[in-house]
Amino acid sequence: MSTPVQGGAPHRVAFIGIGNMGWPMAARLVGAGFQVVACDVAAERAARFAQEVGGEAAADAAAAVRGADAVITILPTSKHVGEAVAAMRDALAPGALVIEMSSGVPTATRGFAEALAGQGVAMIDAPVSGGVPRAISGELAIMIGGAEAEVKRAEPLLRAMGTTLTHVGGVGAGQAMKALNNLMGAAGFLIGVEALLIGQRFGLDPAQMVDVLNNSTGMNNSTQKKFKQFVLSRRFDAGFGLELMAKDVSVALEVARDTATPAPFSALCREMWASAVKLLGPGMDHTAMAQFSERLAGEALGGGNRPG
Repeated sequence: MSTPVQGGAPHRVAFIGIGNMGWPMAARLVGAGFQVVACDVAAERAARFAQEVGGEAAADAAAAVRGADAVITILPTSKHVGEAVAAMRDALAPGALVIEMSSGVPTATRGFAEALAGQGVAMIDAPVSGGVPRAISGELAIMIGGAEAEVKRAEPLLRAMGTTLTHVGGVGAGQAMKALNNLMGAAGFLIGVEALLIGQRFGLDPAQMVDVLNNSTGMNNSTQKKFKQFVLSRRFDAGFGLELMAKDVSVALEVARDTATPAPFSALCREMWASAVKLLGPGMDHTAMAQFSERLAGEALGGGNRPG
């Protein structure tokens, strides 16, 4: 079994979290020639990844990271990351590099990094934007926080998964940037749905409204990539969970609190997304947020049935 060398280029990579995003990201690493050991809380999913894509599967995090040069975590919350770090900590060799790619809480990630540094293991954070389609194509935007030397060391791995790599600061800075990005995306989605509902009640066609917005100053990511594709189509299956978006908006508000920044509009946005989670229930796609606004308005976009 190999022992990681401090500062060496990574080759053997433990990938913790083979979910909607983790699967295609880990597949990009396999395709780029890295030796990937997959691990997931659903052990059968990791085994299926190894069978269908390549690499190896490990039964648990400790087994996955033994002999690994680098460890990538992409999990639902910082709580899950903390559990993974605790499980694998004793098996990590000095000189290993942990790349935390979850949309986590910056202060929690800094705590993990400080704890790991005591045993000679470095951590950076590198959350992503772009969703499942860009994870599959390897065109993710990656926001990175950490020491310059460790960021450089991680670069070959990150370039296999993304095309835009931006080093934004120290550990936790990438996750702060990701949370603020998703705050803006969440707010843009909400205001866009409300505009479509207002327009529909006035007599405008929502699909035509989207076309006009995309050629005007009201254009945003939701008008371009979500409203026709997932809302007006009634598919609501963009591949990113409603609960995860609500969590990211809450993380952004934690950053606001920690920096003593007044953010009243952001606070309202958080309450709207949190209320949607409670009303619509678990397991919903984030584009189903439109259904929350539709229920408030008492009608569905595109002439659908009255929302329940």
